[in-house]
Parts: sequence; C-alpha cells; structure tokens
Amino acid sequence: MLRVLGFVASINVRKVLWACEEIGVPYLLEPWGGREGRPTSDSAFRALNPAGLVPVVVDGDPAQGGLVLPESNTILRWLATRHERRDLLPPADAAHAAARARIEQWIDWQATEFNGAWLYAFLALVRRTPGHDDPAKIAASLAAWDGMVALIDAQLQKTGGHIAGPEFTLADIPVGLGLHRWMTLPAALRQPHAGPRPTLPHAEAYHARLAARPAFAAHGSLTEI
Repeated sequence: MLRVLGFVASINVRKVLWACEEIGVPYLLEPWGGREGRPTSDSAFRALNPAGLVPVVVDGDPAQGGLVLPESNTILRWLATRHERRDLLPPADAAHAAARARIEQWIDWQATEFNGAWLYAFLALVRRTPGHDDPAKIAASLAAWDGMVALIDAQLQKTGGHIAGPEFTLADIPVGLGLHRWMTLPAALRQPHAGPRPTLPHAEAYHARLAARPAFAAHGSLTEI
C-alpha cells in the first residue's frame, strides 16, 4: 500500500490525498510534521527527504528499489501517470503535448505565482508565524492574492468549466486548494489590511463545483483557521 508521510492540515499533503481519492489509490497516511506528527527533523524522515518537507510518498520497500518521492506536484504527476489516468494528465508524447502542457502550465503556476502571492498574508494572519507582522507586506500579499484569483476567474470564464479546460484535470487539485484557502479566509482577518473579498462569480461557481466532488469533500474542504 502506498505510504503518504505528512499531516492533513498541510495544503501540499491534501493535494496528494485528494489525488489518491480521485484515482482510487489505497494509501496509509503516516503522521509526520504539524502539531500531531513526528518531527520531520527526525533522521528517519530526513533519510527519505533531506529537505525535511512533507509530503513524501513511499511505494514499496526503499531498500529493494521502491520509490521514495517528495514534492507534491511531482507526486500528482506520478500518480496520474502510474495509474494511466489520461483524463487527468495526458501522456507525454507528441500527440498529446499541447493538452498536457495546458494542464502542467496551471500546476506550475500554482507552485510559483499563486503560492507566492498568498504566502506572506497566510503566514501572518492564519499561521501567526513570527517575523510576518509587517502591515504593508500583509496588505500587498492580500492584494496580490486577490489578483491571482481574478486571473483564475478570467480563465474560468474562457473554459466554462475547469482551470485547464471544460473537464476536471490534475491541475484543478492544486489550483482548487489554493482557491479554497482564499475563499475560506475569514473577513475579520482581511479587514484591518484590505477591503472585502472581491466578488468573482466564475471562481466562486468553480469552487462550488469542486466542493461537490467526493474526493474534495474528503480532503480538500479543511478550513485552516
């Protein structure tokens, strides 16, 4: 059985759990990191991922050539490819290059622009991380976050359904979780630093469509407050 090392409050761990549920992959979640799990500074964890970050998946016995794989978006790609879910991620060949690239574009965008926008505000307002208490930086992060969701809204107006096209794909997992984080940030946390959350109807309807998926209900709907 696939082992998933991490903790459920981690947005990156929930990407992997959501994908497992969508694909139908049995897994065992081993608690590492967060408030409840074993510390990721432990030598046993660092032997699997020297960076000390979750998630890590282990498929088989590492001593006998089993796969040990960190990095949530890489794990998503591996799961879809390993289980031949071409509806989630087309194969890496010339015939499907464009369709695959459109999906991977949004996966990569989530890991860079989208995450970079919300990071300071989320660490300041939700995680209360020391050193993240500059009001100007919080306001700038919230404004950037709103701007990223406005881009999602505009893309969804074009596709009429999901982030990379009409149908659900692998890209909807990381983008959908980032959007859920924006949707569930309480107004009381925004108010000292920014105006009300913008009304973005296509993004809101998309969030509702994702929320109706059983796999999202199982792992995507956590409110991280």
